[in-house]
Amino acid sequence: MNIMRVDAKHGRVDTVATDALVLMFCEGEGLPKDDGAILDAALGGALRELVHTKEFDGKAGEVVLFHTHRKIPAKRLILVGLGKKRELGLDQIRQALGYAVKRVRQTRSGAFTVALPSSIPQGASLVDMGQTMTEGAILGSYQFTTYRSDAPTGRDVTAMTVLTPQKDHLRQLSEGIRRGMATAEATVFVRDLCNHPSNVMTPTRIASEAKIVAKEAGVQLKILEQKEMEKLGMGALLGVAKGSHEPPKFIILQYHGAKNKNDRPVVLVGKTITFDTGGISLKPAENMEQMKADMTGGAEVLATMRAAARLKLPLNLISILPVAENMPGGRAMRPGDVVTTLSGKTVEVQNTDAEGRLILADGLAYATRFKPAALIDIATLTGACVVALGQFAIGMFGTDAALKGTIRDAGLRAGERVWEMPLWEEYFEQLRSDVADMRNIGGRGGGMITAALFLSKFVGDAPWIHLDIASTDWSERERAYIPKGPTGIGTRLLIQFLINRSL
Repeated sequence: MNIMRVDAKHGRVDTVATDALVLMFCEGEGLPKDDGAILDAALGGALRELVHTKEFDGKAGEVVLFHTHRKIPAKRLILVGLGKKRELGLDQIRQALGYAVKRVRQTRSGAFTVALPSSIPQGASLVDMGQTMTEGAILGSYQFTTYRSDAPTGRDVTAMTVLTPQKDHLRQLSEGIRRGMATAEATVFVRDLCNHPSNVMTPTRIASEAKIVAKEAGVQLKILEQKEMEKLGMGALLGVAKGSHEPPKFIILQYHGAKNKNDRPVVLVGKTITFDTGGISLKPAENMEQMKADMTGGAEVLATMRAAARLKLPLNLISILPVAENMPGGRAMRPGDVVTTLSGKTVEVQNTDAEGRLILADGLAYATRFKPAALIDIATLTGACVVALGQFAIGMFGTDAALKGTIRDAGLRAGERVWEMPLWEEYFEQLRSDVADMRNIGGRGGGMITAALFLSKFVGDAPWIHLDIASTDWSERERAYIPKGPTGIGTRLLIQFLINRSL
């Protein structure tokens, strides 16, 4: 997908020449005194009439197209509702731009202009507004048509201009747009990787994508092949990969952006199962095709590395991707097998479909070698997360209160919210094994918690966060700026966390 170009411009809404001019209004507020009044006067009271007759009331998600008949230089007006002013947050702005860009595409316009709204969320800066509006427009325009011979031939929306009446707004808006371009590009990258079928997006292809990311300034790459993993003793990752003809990969990307190269890094570890059949513990056939996105966590830490480099963030960052395909071949790992992890701990594999925690065990143990200032793993880990949290929250566990707080704040700003779950040692009773140090499943009760507790045994004393995105990585329907299918949710959360940490 070609990424939309976004810029900021100083000007008046009644003088800007554009195919479509987008205005955002809050519900029940009437016409805004500035842009709305100016345009209403130029259009002979037509906008006031729309509001008076309740044809447009500003409800969240409400979109109305209005032809100007050349009374102003803009060919069309698109009015978009923001919902109630007291409930206005950054995500309402993001959603409004998602709705707007879809309507712009329907008009077959290649470019549009959006006026900076007069109503701004409490506490939001112009940088926040530029970033949020850019994200909403780019993510709302997302389409994946690579494999469709009947792909829509309609004109893509290629450019957006954010219009402000004040020239001194431009510097901050432009910085926000720069950040929004990086976060949105990263999310689009993740969606694309997850949309490709697993006969294309193999572990070898993931390694190739990592090589492309490593061309970014300041990024270094190391890929461990199977023999190197065997030498190191990554028995958990290798056990998962045994049933597949696809060789596993262990990918380490490093970015040195801090002034002091010896500053302890942030280390990200992403579950990267390019397809998950469940192995010998075979999954049901229904919806198994969605398991091509079981590598979302890995795609997100890969995309985050690219964004950090493009934003030139002043910190040290490491992204680790343990990559494998989980298949039920003749050499596949069996229920009851015992594997020895990189850490030396042994695991009784009672269910081969609990493979994500196995590859992460080796990934996290390797990550501790870098003595991380913060260690974060992100994974489509448990069906229990879907049961507990539905589709609107990421499950969060962690060992460091301050780190959990910064992740929570980043999620609120990014519109990718987290909900903390308990990480209590009592749950480990469910993971005790008769033949090994632990087993890889703990029964139905508290399944998301026991999975996280399993991971906690491999992080050493590093400040650690586990993010379970199994509830948010796939959407069954299209929303404002979320497509049907792979969502990429979690990507902007990670990048926002790094941006906040860099300020």
